[in-house]
Amino acid sequence: MSSGNDCQPQTLTKPAFGEKEAAELVDRVFGLKVSWIRSLPSYDDQNFHVRVSAEGADEYVLKITNSEDSKEPDLIEAQTQAMMFLSAEGFPSATPYLTKDGNIMSLESGDTRPGSKKYMVRLLTYLPGTPVAKIATNAQILYEIGKLAASVDKVLSEKFQHPSVKSLHRGQFIWNLANVPLLDQYIYALGQNKYRAVVEQVIEQFKGKVTPKLSSFRACINHGDLNDHNILVDSSSASLENPQYRVSGILDFSDMSYGYYVFEVAIAIMYMMIESPDPLSVGGHVLAGFESVMPLTAEERGALFLLVSGRFAQSLVIAAHTALLYPENKEYLTITAKTGWKHLMTMFEVGQEAVEKTWFETAQAYKHHAPA
Repeated sequence: MSSGNDCQPQTLTKPAFGEKEAAELVDRVFGLKVSWIRSLPSYDDQNFHVRVSAEGADEYVLKITNSEDSKEPDLIEAQTQAMMFLSAEGFPSATPYLTKDGNIMSLESGDTRPGSKKYMVRLLTYLPGTPVAKIATNAQILYEIGKLAASVDKVLSEKFQHPSVKSLHRGQFIWNLANVPLLDQYIYALGQNKYRAVVEQVIEQFKGKVTPKLSSFRACINHGDLNDHNILVDSSSASLENPQYRVSGILDFSDMSYGYYVFEVAIAIMYMMIESPDPLSVGGHVLAGFESVMPLTAEERGALFLLVSGRFAQSLVIAAHTALLYPENKEYLTITAKTGWKHLMTMFEVGQEAVEKTWFETAQAYKHHAPA
């Protein structure tokens, strides 16, 4: 869901390849003949689901990175190497199909005109499953998602080594949760309404209560975008009344950056709240799963409410700003906003103390009754 390693959440950089052009790209760069192709929704990159007439695994996602991020090959290299590393470690992560030259990616022109924009192109294995956004979440899958969030960050931080990893230090990256204060310059996109006042309150409280404490949090590499469209699941039981799910895919590593463990659990909680009919109860189940791998310190727990609120603010402000740039993509860009505003307002109406009590008591209950 990213664009830009500077403060720009998104400039006019989204690729605009047609299906025929995308199919020709797969043939020219990867040497595969496309038998079927379909555009997939995306934030500021362009993705296509493709089937090829080749032996073996025949379904892929063609990922065409926006022209701004395409200027940072080391960053895309790090993200792709991380995906390959996680796959080798047993996580359900996509892996790249190599180009005809044996590379994991290729920089390609948008058209034949001189000075045309260039886009980094990758062909990734297609992961089966249903996005979490399309299921009725239950305590079991929320716990699993929390556990996944901690496990991914832990293994990346402890074992992932590659020369390109230094590119994940993205100081001014607008989607890094440390950078909630940078939203000040995009808040104009909200206009003047009651929502803006809440976001301004989040930003001010974040500056006063979270930013000074960052140095006391435990640092790690964050996936950074474990949202309800980036986690795929399949059902591991036939029970319709109480389905049991397992994670079958982790998508979109473009928001990876150095951050803190508590960021990842806050991001996961916020996105799992979006689809839930009982959003305030979600956090405890996700937190319990996360803490089964990586227990939070008292200071990290104390920041959780404002970190979740901060991610709501990031998502809502940047989507509003980006929808002004891309009105034709407004429906996709504002998916979160449909319920996001309501949930953020509810969090502030109920208050930090009461919300934390719900989260922490739910998480505590798991210590006595671990999930099956």
